Amino acid sequence: MPARPQLRRLAAAFGILPGYVDTQSKLQPTRDATREALLTAIGFDVSTEAAARRCSDQWESRHRHRLVSPTQVVRNAPRYVHVSLSPSATRLPGRADWRLEVFTEDGDSRRLEGRVRAVGAGLRLPLSGELPPGCHSLILTLDAAGQVHIGEQTLIVVPPRCYTCDQGLQGRRGWGVWANLYSIASKRNWGVGDLSDLSAILRLSARAGAAFVGINPLHAVRNRPGEFCPYSPVSRLFRSIAYLDVEAVPELRHCPPARRLLREPDMRSILASLRASERVDYPQVAAIKLKVMRLLHRTFLERELRADTPRARAYRRYLAEQGEPLVDFATYMAFDEHFTARNSGPGLMPGDGPPLGYRAWPRASHDPRSPQVQEFRRTHWQSVDVQCYIQFELDRQLGKCARTARTAGMPLGVYGDLALGSAPGGSDAWTFASQFVPGVTVGAPPDAHAREGQNWSFHPVSPHALHDSGYALWRRLLKSACGHVGMLRIDHVLGLFRQFWIPAGRPASEGAYVRYPSEDLFGVVALQSARSRTVIVGEDLGTVPRGLSRVLARWGILSSRVLYFQRTRRGAFHPPSAYTHRALVTATTHDLPPLTGYWTGADLALRRKLGLLRSDLDYAAAVVARRQEVRALLRRLHAEGLLDAERVPVAPEVVQAVHAFLLRTPAVLVGLSLDDLAGETEPVNLPGVGLSRFAGWSRRMRQPATAHWFRELPRVRPAPLSRARERAARESEPQE
Repeated sequence: MPARPQLRRLAAAFGILPGYVDTQSKLQPTRDATREALLTAIGFDVSTEAAARRCSDQWESRHRHRLVSPTQVVRNAPRYVHVSLSPSATRLPGRADWRLEVFTEDGDSRRLEGRVRAVGAGLRLPLSGELPPGCHSLILTLDAAGQVHIGEQTLIVVPPRCYTCDQGLQGRRGWGVWANLYSIASKRNWGVGDLSDLSAILRLSARAGAAFVGINPLHAVRNRPGEFCPYSPVSRLFRSIAYLDVEAVPELRHCPPARRLLREPDMRSILASLRASERVDYPQVAAIKLKVMRLLHRTFLERELRADTPRARAYRRYLAEQGEPLVDFATYMAFDEHFTARNSGPGLMPGDGPPLGYRAWPRASHDPRSPQVQEFRRTHWQSVDVQCYIQFELDRQLGKCARTARTAGMPLGVYGDLALGSAPGGSDAWTFASQFVPGVTVGAPPDAHAREGQNWSFHPVSPHALHDSGYALWRRLLKSACGHVGMLRIDHVLGLFRQFWIPAGRPASEGAYVRYPSEDLFGVVALQSARSRTVIVGEDLGTVPRGLSRVLARWGILSSRVLYFQRTRRGAFHPPSAYTHRALVTATTHDLPPLTGYWTGADLALRRKLGLLRSDLDYAAAVVARRQEVRALLRRLHAEGLLDAERVPVAPEVVQAVHAFLLRTPAVLVGLSLDDLAGETEPVNLPGVGLSRFAGWSRRMRQPATAHWFRELPRVRPAPLSRARERAARESEPQE
């Protein structure tokens, strides 16, 4: 195939990287066929070299004729505004008069004027006093030789780093428990762990001395068969009704119809069946909760809103704070339910393909601003408002969890999780359509854990659309995610540097990485982190570029370290001193088997059953490899004096020894899995395996959480990290 320099020129300008280094340290170059497919999906005609040249010229012209960049992110409180001018402005002759209007985030405004002798590549314009951290608007007017140019810019002033563990823990180290909230079993929930269960676990953990309790993303999902993965939600801005404790909603005390419904024999039988099930039945749980919430919403309208009670005023404040995106989300959920009921469901049958969502609606409804959508809001206002009411109550209950943690003396409290993307037919894609790139999905290249790569089936957000909009969607996502949490995990933090784009219909092996404005994105993270006093953890596992952990450290973001991966090339497990102190350390993750499953090889048997290990020979080889890993782990635990070398331990002893090992590392935070404390064996997810083959994200715990699981934890609290030990830990960190 002949070389295509114009295609590569445009690809480089857009940010498509020429290749990447895989987990085997081999360079994997990007193919021209991949470049062409991705650029075509973006909207460029690159079918020929002449067409690619025209698109490149147009792309460069678009940036050349802007007076100023639409967005600028700067650290600290500046006394000057540095305005980088476009090439067209730098060619203006002679002196220029300038006027700068500054509109600060808090409503203040300033107007400054002056003259420069010559217009260069940029201007350094003084401000009357420092600009505080926040998102400000600038309007620059430049008059040179009678030519008037006007440019607008969003100026985001950010702190030098995020809110840190040193601030949250006052220089100490800490540990916590992490759990998959939906999997929590209890005698009172409706077959899925809810926010009252979270409060109970917070109290149990706090008594044992924990600093935090981590949970999966609470993002809103459709709760249909095959559409409940917390990492592929319809919206990352709002939360799923599945986690709502309906019996804790205040209106239940004043709603006889709802109380009668819950006392009916059929309802009691259904709830008992849901509690006894080994899997979460998301569709039935969501349907029942929505049915009761409709009754409670009517009581809310009659008792609270009409009387203008404090709860009604809190609701109005919540609506005002969330604004149009909440109304759009509520409309999406109401219309989706309406259309599904009328047409027997627009989504795909349960399987591996992405659900259609709004793309199955009538075409006139694909735009949330269309007259048809506005008419639906008017005629179905109660269906829309009940969705707003549900989000209001979810927010209230999560806020109550945060207060429970504070009251119990837990310094960090709830540890939340922000997914990398959202479903292509979801509410976010509907509301913010201009920000997404259809025809492309995000995933991961092939590696040792997914040899064919991974396709996560959601559309990427365009890095250029993000920048041009002042990172509005990113700022809103972070504000929502940091609400009521003291820690936040950013899933696949590599996505702030680059994302692996896969052309539609192609295998993951034919994807390519696309560059993102990482310094700007991290700056916005630091701004929200400082405002909400939220510690940030970046999930930096898998194929990552060299130097990533140093960038995270510079921004005050903790890395993720997992015991299973902390090994030498020869397979030996690293000693505690080899771990970095700038990390949250865990034994496993939601994508890996629990410790007991790892120890017994239960995950390997599951992989053989599902055909991931294609033959008995492959299974036998995997068992041999696992035995070698287990022996290596035992050698490390023996060397640390955590297990008796004279006898073979049982699984609970291994779990306790591993936890003691993790707490000996210099890591500032250690996370202990609730599944490990309970002795669970089955993973909650198998990466790269569709829900039609394995019912991921739905496995429930076999027993309700009890104080018994936490009794051993006070014995293994992390020791204080002395300065000498911290220095030694830094020096012993593996080099990147």
